[in-house]
Amino acid sequence: MATPQLSPGVLIREVDLTVGRAENVLDNIGAIAAPFVQGPVNEPTDIATEQDLINVFGKPQEADAQYEYWMAASSYLTYGGVLKVVRAGGGLIFGNANSGVGVASVSMIGSGRIDNYDDYITSHSDATNFSYAAKNPGSWANGLKVCFIDDFADQTIGVSTVSLAGVGATVGAAVTAAIAGYTVAGVGTANAFTGFLKGIVTGVKTDTAIGANSTVDVKIVCRVETVGSGSTTTLIDYAEGNVGSAFTTGSVVWFSGATGLSNNLGGYGSTLSNSTLNSGTGVEDWYDQQNLNLTNSTISWKSVAARPVSSGYARDRNSEGDGLHIAVVDDDGRITGIKGNLLEKWTNLSKAKDAISGTNAPEKTFYEQFVADNSAYIYAGGNPGETDDTFHNTTPVATGFSTSSGGQGTPIPTNDGTWGLDAQGVTFNAIGNVGYKLIGGNDYSLNTQLGAGTTHGGFSVSLGDLMTAYEEFDNKDNVAVDYLIMGPGCSTKAESQAKANKLISIAGARKDCVATVGPHRADLVGVTNSDTQTNNLIDYFSALSSSSYAVFDSGYKYTYDRFNNKFRYIPCNGDIAGLMTRTAIEAYPWFSPAGQQRGILNNAVKLAYNPDKAQRDILYPQRVNSVITQSGTGTLLFGDKTGLAYASAFDRINVRRLFLTVEQALESAAEAQLFELNDEITRANFRNIVEPYLRDVQAKRGLYGFLVICDTTNNTPDVIDNNEFRADIFLKPTKSINYVTLTFVATRTGISFEEVAGRV
Repeated sequence: MATPQLSPGVLIREVDLTVGRAENVLDNIGAIAAPFVQGPVNEPTDIATEQDLINVFGKPQEADAQYEYWMAASSYLTYGGVLKVVRAGGGLIFGNANSGVGVASVSMIGSGRIDNYDDYITSHSDATNFSYAAKNPGSWANGLKVCFIDDFADQTIGVSTVSLAGVGATVGAAVTAAIAGYTVAGVGTANAFTGFLKGIVTGVKTDTAIGANSTVDVKIVCRVETVGSGSTTTLIDYAEGNVGSAFTTGSVVWFSGATGLSNNLGGYGSTLSNSTLNSGTGVEDWYDQQNLNLTNSTISWKSVAARPVSSGYARDRNSEGDGLHIAVVDDDGRITGIKGNLLEKWTNLSKAKDAISGTNAPEKTFYEQFVADNSAYIYAGGNPGETDDTFHNTTPVATGFSTSSGGQGTPIPTNDGTWGLDAQGVTFNAIGNVGYKLIGGNDYSLNTQLGAGTTHGGFSVSLGDLMTAYEEFDNKDNVAVDYLIMGPGCSTKAESQAKANKLISIAGARKDCVATVGPHRADLVGVTNSDTQTNNLIDYFSALSSSSYAVFDSGYKYTYDRFNNKFRYIPCNGDIAGLMTRTAIEAYPWFSPAGQQRGILNNAVKLAYNPDKAQRDILYPQRVNSVITQSGTGTLLFGDKTGLAYASAFDRINVRRLFLTVEQALESAAEAQLFELNDEITRANFRNIVEPYLRDVQAKRGLYGFLVICDTTNNTPDVIDNNEFRADIFLKPTKSINYVTLTFVATRTGISFEEVAGRV
């Protein structure tokens, strides 16, 4: 090849002849779908420990034997693997606890329920009929309180009247007070201020139980400096006790009412005589008096966080009033067992849709998006800044003026300050301190009433919903799985068989995993005659599809449920998957998971069915691996057949696992050959990857021998012209010992052993 250089020089080239390798495959990922107490619906979730299972999907439940699913998953985790868990969906009553807009709760959030994060983003983030909803369906969140507070007011002023409207103290009215003895600091200067402090009324209340018969909530807006016949308005922040930034004791406040205020502060005047509202016309800090809206405890907002204020992001864009706090509280104590336990707090969030954190950029702080991304308990729904909520007694109010002349003011229209706008010259409206109680969440089926609006139901899930959940594992490119765990069957034998066949079909279509299938509970548990149990098993498993990608077992083990302080019978198919995982970790995948060395089940007290030799002789030819209890050994898997109905090397678990391991390892090596040239260099490179790997498997007792053919004998001109690449890999898998025969021969004293050896 001619050099591309046109003048003397040095050209550096690299040629990589190391493309591709046989990757070690040891993921040991189990997969199960089940009706759980909580957790995302129809979305695979990674679970590594039992504590993860509790945190994400809740604890095992008595109703409808839900504990069988939960403990089958938990049993698998004890063997060292990880789980992909899918929570099954439910019927029409299955729904999220929520707080409705204008009502206590709604039966349907938007067009249905919120199953998971993607479902919320695509279908429910714009729903307007709920304020907050539980992160996922179920009764688990009933009784949660979502506590909200924004920059609604700075101070509360007492007024000695029971007719606030009569003195002009109405929401949106201006409130002013002359400022005396205040100095404004400038750059190298200090000037005496002449003018008044101005705020806006955001809330009014008549309460004859206090010394001041009425109270007015005020948001400080600006200082108005009066010089000659003109005036200058400066927006300011509230500062408690500062005469230039807050109404203080001794101030005479004036309310504009409908007639407005003139520059001489005419109108209704009220002197602030003290610092409390209990006697006379006092003034208090509004935020200091605010508590979380709880039923069973008292928590002040100031103990949770400092008052919410306008964010730096908003102020940089000439916007105000976007700050807010949200707290999630276990008000009834159903989740943590402690009433009033603070579960989450999210402070200094924003009403501006484009807001970005000033300390953790580029994190978005718009409250709806932030809660969706970070809360473990709730989603935010309808925009409270758009409409009144008569149930929660909220009305969006203006926190600033759009035009101003002296003491007069026109409140900013609430629509101009609605939440969810970009922070571009917006003064956001406010609703104050609000508590939203989540109720109306339902489980899969109704069961026990726990009080008004709360139902803790059952966990009876339909076969169709279970099948839909397992279909999340259909695509092997999206979800890696090594073992599909059946868990318990369904209410009828026919449905249990249908569920088992569904798992077998998924495993057979993927061709990279094994389905572990257990018996129908009613065939074993509660049946006292072991021969009847045997016949029930034969009848049940005979209807299941023939497949080397399935393993059938006879087991229901008796184990302790520490969460409910009971012993339970649960299916063993989670343990069977666990035994294969433990075998792959402690030995190699191509070793049999059965027997005394690798087949001991964890946490088994006894079995619902412990077949004897005669019964095992009936079950084993029918593809059923017995789970037995041996004296002095424990409970173990006593068979290593797959669900294949005819004689083949693939009718043993170790052979199927060997091929799955080798196929997955070499698949990545084959993918590296895509779009390379089909010539001897490529073929030799592929052989140099495959043969050392197979020699290693052979050295580790997985193969008796192998042969790799990847040359012109199978890559013929027709194959090459069709843009194909072919490699034929012949394997002699090692076989596990299933049958042991010991022959003892008695001979005469004088006989030579060579004469009789091999003849009996």
